[in-house]
This record gives sequence, C-alpha cells and structure tokens, in this order.
Amino acid sequence: MARGAGWGRDARGRSAWTRGRVVAGVAALVAWLIVFHATVPDLPGRPGSLLETFLPWLGLAVPVLVGAALLRRSVTALLAALLPVMAWGGHFGVLLLPGPDERHDLTVVQHNVSDENPDPSGTARALAAVRPDLIALQEVTQEALPAYRAALSPRYPHHEVRGTVGLWSAHPLTDVRALDIRPQGVDEGWRRGLRATAATPHGEVAVYVAHLPSVRLTARRGFDAARRDESAELLGAALAAERLDRVVLLGDLNGTVDDRGLRPLTSRLDAAGTGLAFSWPASAPLARIDQVLARGTEVAHVWTLPPTGSDHLPVAARLVHG
Repeated sequence: MARGAGWGRDARGRSAWTRGRVVAGVAALVAWLIVFHATVPDLPGRPGSLLETFLPWLGLAVPVLVGAALLRRSVTALLAALLPVMAWGGHFGVLLLPGPDERHDLTVVQHNVSDENPDPSGTARALAAVRPDLIALQEVTQEALPAYRAALSPRYPHHEVRGTVGLWSAHPLTDVRALDIRPQGVDEGWRRGLRATAATPHGEVAVYVAHLPSVRLTARRGFDAARRDESAELLGAALAAERLDRVVLLGDLNGTVDDRGLRPLTSRLDAAGTGLAFSWPASAPLARIDQVLARGTEVAHVWTLPPTGSDHLPVAARLVHG
C-alpha cells in the first residue's frame, strides 16, 4: 500500500489522530449550536431566530461530517462527529419517541386552514374525523365561515369566531372575548386572537386561539420577525394575567418553540413531550410553526394529520391533566 493511502501516517507525517482537525472543529461547532443556540446574538437580520427556526435540520450535518472524516481518514474527526449526534439526541431525541399509551383527558386540533382553501367543508370533516374535544382554526374567511359552521356544528355545537380565528368545542364555552394582539401600526380590522373558557368534563380550561404575524426572509432585512415578536409579547401578557390554572394555547405562531422570539409564550407554557409534527409547508414540512402549548395540563404528544386544502398541515395533540 502506498504511503498515505491507508489510516497510517500521510505524506506530511500526520497520523489518523492528528489529521482532520478542521472537520473535528466543525463538528464541535455544530454540537455547540444545537445545545447553545441561544448564545448566537440576534444581530441585524436576526440570525439567531433563523437558526432556531430550522434547528433540527442541523442534524443533516452529521453524515457530511462522517463522510469528511472518512475521506480524511481521521479518527479524531470521526469521534468528533459523535458530538452533534449526542447533542441532537439530547435536544430532539425524546420527540421521536412514540406517544404514551396512558389515558388522556382532551384531544385538540390546531389548523391554519388558509384563506385560499378550495374545500373548507372537506377540511372541516377531516379535522372532525379525529374526534377532538377542541378545534382551533386560523385564516377563517367570511366566505368560508358558513361551510365550517355547517360541517362542524353537528358535533361541535359550541363555537366562537373573532376576526379570522375560531374555536369549535364539544363542551360549553363561556367568558369569550377577543384578544388585541395587534402590533403597532396595524389596522384595527386585524383581529387574530380570542380567549374562551371551555367547561370540560375534567374542569374548566382557558383556551387561547391566536395567529401571530408572518415572518419574512429578505435580502435587505434578513429574517424579519419584528411584528411577530411584538404580537407574542402582547399575547404573553394576556397569558400572564390568566387566572385559571389550566391554560391551552392553540395557534399558528409562525415560529418554533426554540425560537427566542416566542419566549414570552414558551416561558409561560410548556411544549409537547413527544412528537416532531412539522406542519409547514404542507408540501414539504420543514418546521412546526403550528403549536399546542399549555400549563396546568401536559401536552403529552403531538402529531400531524393528512394534508387538507391548506399550505399548513393540521396538528393534533393529546392533553393529560396533572
């Protein structure tokens, strides 16, 4: 075998333990970003929030790093490639576990149905087929609202709509009110939040339905989430003032639970124990921006439902009261 062709020393005298330091360094950096993503500063363009939106996909660096380590015939780089594997497993691995088989108290469905949905009736029937206790919808247009009411009302006689968000419930709803989560400068006609008390067989639950502003990725402004973050602050203040012990937030939050822009919500509510449930875009889901968050009750498992006429996938969740 020619010198340098195997795992021995190469033509420059470097062993399998001293080659591949750059690859090992990149592996360590990927692991750091997965675990300590919050340390990435939110410079202009919001690189921190952008990273956190697609954080699970850093796991795709692992096969690239392993391939580079094999190409360099570097034991050091191969061992270093285990760092992002362990980091990813520690951060996201539990989400891959199957949902618990234990009893659950409520099943809920969250769906941005799209204001361009060509089949609102079919969408409503698909959501009701899961037989959830609560169904939260966003982008409900006035034109499509009669179709949703007609399809859902037989099984969900209690429903409320405020602006473009709605809640259908198998249990009575009281204390319903709109939530003003408008960012500054947004017209008063922009209504994307409501709060209701659901009288479930297991006690009262405060149910919040919200649709936070969209984010944009542009060459000039980078990851533009300023309005989304401002709306999250307003929603977080409403959650902080909530007096009921059990609270559930169902919404298109236009952000993942790792995104620091949603800290006003994720610092007050807990995310799902298991389930990745990437919901957007429906054609090739990259992130879960449709969320089920709660306090006083556990979101035991989340999963996605089959595609509807929307550009989002529906997200379902099982809740277990503490």
